[in-house]
Amino acid sequence: MKDTFFAALFLLTLCSFTNADFYVAPNGNDENPGTKSKPFATLERARDAIRVLKESVGLPSGGITVWIRGGDYQRDSVFQLTAEDSGTKESPVVYRSYFGERVRLIGGRKIKGFKPLSKQYDPSILPSIQPKARSKIFTINLRKLGVSDLGRLSPRGFGRASTPAHLELFFNGMPMTLARWPNDAWAKIADVPNGPQGGKFTYHGSRPSRWSKAADIWLHGYWTWDWADSYVKVRAIDTRAKEIITEEPHGVYGYKAGARYYALNLLEELDQPGEYYLDHVSGILYFWPPGPLDEAEVMVSLLEQPIMRLENVQHLTVRGLTFECTRGNGIEIKGCSDVLIAGCTLSNIGNTAVIITGSIRSGVLSCNLSHIGDTGISIACGDRQTLSPGRCFAVNNYIQYFSRWTRTYHPAISLHGVGNRAAYNLMCNAPHSAILFGGNDHIMEFNEVHHVCMETSDAGAFYAGRDFSWQGNVIRYNFFHHMGTADVRSVYLDDNLSGVRVYGNVFYKAKTGVCIGGGRNNVVENNIFVDCEPSVHIDNRGQNWAKPTVDGYMKQQLEAVPYRELPWKERYPMLLTIYDDDPGTPKYNKIERNISFGGKWLNIYSKNYDSTISIKDNLVDVDPCFVDAASMKFQLRDNSPAFELGFKRIPIEKIGLYKDKYRRVLPPK
Repeated sequence: MKDTFFAALFLLTLCSFTNADFYVAPNGNDENPGTKSKPFATLERARDAIRVLKESVGLPSGGITVWIRGGDYQRDSVFQLTAEDSGTKESPVVYRSYFGERVRLIGGRKIKGFKPLSKQYDPSILPSIQPKARSKIFTINLRKLGVSDLGRLSPRGFGRASTPAHLELFFNGMPMTLARWPNDAWAKIADVPNGPQGGKFTYHGSRPSRWSKAADIWLHGYWTWDWADSYVKVRAIDTRAKEIITEEPHGVYGYKAGARYYALNLLEELDQPGEYYLDHVSGILYFWPPGPLDEAEVMVSLLEQPIMRLENVQHLTVRGLTFECTRGNGIEIKGCSDVLIAGCTLSNIGNTAVIITGSIRSGVLSCNLSHIGDTGISIACGDRQTLSPGRCFAVNNYIQYFSRWTRTYHPAISLHGVGNRAAYNLMCNAPHSAILFGGNDHIMEFNEVHHVCMETSDAGAFYAGRDFSWQGNVIRYNFFHHMGTADVRSVYLDDNLSGVRVYGNVFYKAKTGVCIGGGRNNVVENNIFVDCEPSVHIDNRGQNWAKPTVDGYMKQQLEAVPYRELPWKERYPMLLTIYDDDPGTPKYNKIERNISFGGKWLNIYSKNYDSTISIKDNLVDVDPCFVDAASMKFQLRDNSPAFELGFKRIPIEKIGLYKDKYRRVLPPK
């Protein structure tokens, strides 16, 4: 059979050398030659066929495409591509969906056979279920369906490693809620009698007394700060003392009276549509469906590896595929060059949708990402020792409902390293930041950002901080609007971050527009601020409470890079003398040629450094003559007085998503 295959493959390549594509289909067979009429069944088979082709006659001129026919492909393991699967600049390799057909790579499986609770339950558990829910709950035994790995909850959260998510339940493409209390709000810590690090706290009311039979109770909370969340496991509950004792690791930064939390993984709290609970001992899944089960697609996540991993691959494109329902990451790209993920959909991912590390000229283009457990797109590319750029990118992506599990510091896009780009993305509907960046010479431009930082405070839509060596970053031509809670900054240059250029952005109802948290050499120029509180904030925290950070951690971070050598000393000469020039003082910032209308203009916490800051030619509380502010059309009419001050037109019409060959339709406004 193997000889027959190689013979067929050889004939195929000889007869159609310029069009040696392969096909994969759900009804295919890996014994087939991989033609359109006789496709393969698996991606691995197509990958191996390309390897044979490369070894025998080489890749055809113009490249080779693996056409994947529509349907569902359940992934029980990672689809791995390595250096031997590379294309070349002249002959790239493409894995893509067939024209107009939906291809889904699923890291879980569909489940059917739910029974009403009354027909399938252990009578001993009935008292645990609230009376109003008993007639609404359906059950299914996952172990009897062959699901042996039921997953586990873990103490993930701020400052903790991202472990694969537990088994999750999805109903018609939407993630369901692990049964919790309160349902849509937070409980508050009453007191911490053993102190913040005592590993226990007291609670209000008597609700935990209902959980006496629960064996695996977890809590999720913002235990001290509203920018740091974590999950903790309950070790014991003392209902007399109204005390909850947790297992290590305890809540991040310890516990604080008044801090918010909720309890989860409780059958006793399965009390509304969309909630579920999994008994890890019996394997029974309890579910109150939000709609009829008969025609619904119900899936559970299983795969803890990434669905696809590319390592040391060159000149390869993945186009038009859907990645969904997995406990781990969606796609991992490591040590690659010229790899493109284009026109794909990634949803219901347990951890990060796309991770790109140690690569060059690789990125994510025109994709839709939603309901992501952690980060949307994480890019860490480029060499900081030599300042060699990675030139990796996230462009024209629609990213929403991210940070679904780990609620803080897992943004839509993470940029680290040197010389990467996030542009033309729409990022919205999330508890914390849209972009976190660190490193040098990144460009963040033409993005639209709204309704982020909805659950956190002391937070920024675009955020970085605490490193003088992070220089040369540019934030330009972005539209920030309708930010979250009161204590939110749209652009947050935290804890003495320096050397950032904020140019040509539009801020509307964006809380604090730009916060310069003690840093220097930052430029805030040619921006439009409307109804912000305030438009610009400057403080001198490096001279007071943040001084130990400036003198300690930030100095160590600076010494970790060769800032006294080329190309560093030529690119960022100010670093050579920064510790001889009052490093905690926010000197040399420029606030020039901005428009501020409505709200408050400027907040300066100390004025002993005014002489070192340039604040000039700003149009404040004068009608700037917007085209139509009520419709968020903040283009300026020709008669705007801002032009007399040197203000330059902002290309607002170019901000946000655009149509291309990968994105044919734009989402409704």
